[in-house]
Amino acid sequence: MQIPQILIVEDELVTRNTLKSIFEAEGYHVLEANNGDEMHHTLANQRVDLVIMDINLPGKNGLLLAREIREKGEMGLIFLTGRDNDVDRILGLEIGADDYLTKPFNPRELTIRARNLLGRTRRGDPVEEPIAGNVSAYRFNGWTLDINSRSLINPSAVAYRLPRSEFRALLHFCENPGQIQTRADLLLKMTGRELKPHDRTVDVTIRRIRKHFEDYPDTPELITTIHGEGYRFCADLEQETNA
Repeated sequence: MQIPQILIVEDELVTRNTLKSIFEAEGYHVLEANNGDEMHHTLANQRVDLVIMDINLPGKNGLLLAREIREKGEMGLIFLTGRDNDVDRILGLEIGADDYLTKPFNPRELTIRARNLLGRTRRGDPVEEPIAGNVSAYRFNGWTLDINSRSLINPSAVAYRLPRSEFRALLHFCENPGQIQTRADLLLKMTGRELKPHDRTVDVTIRRIRKHFEDYPDTPELITTIHGEGYRFCADLEQETNA
């Protein structure tokens, strides 16, 4: 397997050099970008497995750039920023960031999170991993979760390719219909991380999934909140298997 390549998008030279040194010491190849234009140039010309990006950047900020990244690919994305407020954290996760750390950061924690994320993304998409029962799709209430394309197909047959966290959460629900899934269970399935106090990653992801269903008022509430426990997927499921 090729050595992972990490792109650091950071306009502060000292911080960028520090991050470069940290990850090179861990054996990674490190690419650098000072702003969004340099980032897009690198992404167009290099294989990138993980982007670590600040939010405060010259020109387009990191939140806008993250949205553009998610439109183009599925590499890992971690925000590393000095903006420590819930609004930015929630926006970052809603856009599709896999993780969010604030400065000052613990280098060991950052490298562990990056390694765990790379371990998941570089194994290939979950659709490439063996699926128990050889299931290729789940159908429910006019919707289809297509495992092979990692897409959610609405009742009008329009397909939307899900970000990694949404796909993993929805697949986990489909594999465990009617069962209460705790936030800790869902976060571990989505990111491989253990739940910490005030971590809203799961709630943000569930809100994003629910938004797909909001345009179809005939669709019942498929994911219900079980207060104090977690979430339950209430759809009537049918499975499609590979030939």
